[in-house]
Amino acid sequence: MKKVYTAKDIQALVASGQPLSSIPDSAVLTPSAKDAIRDLKSKPAQAKSSNSSRVEPIVPDYEFKWKKGADPKTPEAIEAFFNSPELRVLKERICDMGRRIWEKNYCDGNGGNITIRVGDNLVLCTPTLISKGFIAVDDICMVDLDGNQVAGSRKRTSEVNTHLAIMKATPDAKSCVHAHPIHATAFAIAGVKPPTCLIPEPEVFLGEIALAHYETPGTPENAKAVGALAPDHQSIIMQNHGVICWGKDVEDAYWKMENTEAYCNTVYIASQLGHGLNTYGGNKLQELIAIRRSLGMPDKREGLKECELCDNSEFSPGVVCVSSSGCDCEDNNNSSPSVDTSDAEAIVQKVTDLIMRQLSA
Repeated sequence: MKKVYTAKDIQALVASGQPLSSIPDSAVLTPSAKDAIRDLKSKPAQAKSSNSSRVEPIVPDYEFKWKKGADPKTPEAIEAFFNSPELRVLKERICDMGRRIWEKNYCDGNGGNITIRVGDNLVLCTPTLISKGFIAVDDICMVDLDGNQVAGSRKRTSEVNTHLAIMKATPDAKSCVHAHPIHATAFAIAGVKPPTCLIPEPEVFLGEIALAHYETPGTPENAKAVGALAPDHQSIIMQNHGVICWGKDVEDAYWKMENTEAYCNTVYIASQLGHGLNTYGGNKLQELIAIRRSLGMPDKREGLKECELCDNSEFSPGVVCVSSSGCDCEDNNNSSPSVDTSDAEAIVQKVTDLIMRQLSA
């Protein structure tokens, strides 16, 4: 397995006195690692001055971190926490993401819902029967992990239990966004799981997109079906329903929704061009999975054979694997079935003769 270098790895390498030339040519560099190397190469060698005030660049982190075991217990404490400045910031972000999914045409009417986990047993959520394009801070409500509403003047969404099932299944899920983007929902109606090994970015930021079997929205059965897939998948298409994505914060979850819709849209258009969908092979996907893992994202595909990584045999109109190293399983399901046309000319002639006889009768 090729070693993956992140920005932290580059910084640790330089701090230890090792040159950048010590990085193997076969190494996989994350985008942040490439930025770090470029910055280091562009800096002239000079001693640090005592009055240097340069601020180290950062990547903003919007993940909400609470103190374990410190959830408010009394109604008064819960209400105070619910109306605190720190939760107001999160409520504003929920409203912002609601406007984004509405403006992107990912939801219509009162469709879609959004949640953010804010404690061991507390979750902010959007209310029922409200347009996500016009939601306000005062509309947000709060529930416990069993779905009981503990704060907020508007009634919580009935579909919050699916979000809670995801959060219970994986502690890394701090926020969920559910919507009905047109192209991804078309995949849901067709019961088709999007193929893999086509575009690098979705493999890194989404991983494998899952397809949950249909259950009535808002029911315990739907929550169970989706929750079971959450530990291995951050984007889940719900059959005949829509899409739900989870992330470390609400913007991360929204990004995955946007990634999912864009990917499904692109795959749909490409599948109509009549040339098949050419994959880059499982050997290249392994490199992308390594990058994904280095970013702290789960991926259940580690350890699979290269041909299994790009197995798109169930997708129609078909995916052509162009990398022999990635599709060398003994039973290659990616191949299109061959059609015997040896008798076609004789059949056409028989049909023609029959039609001519009927016309002359």
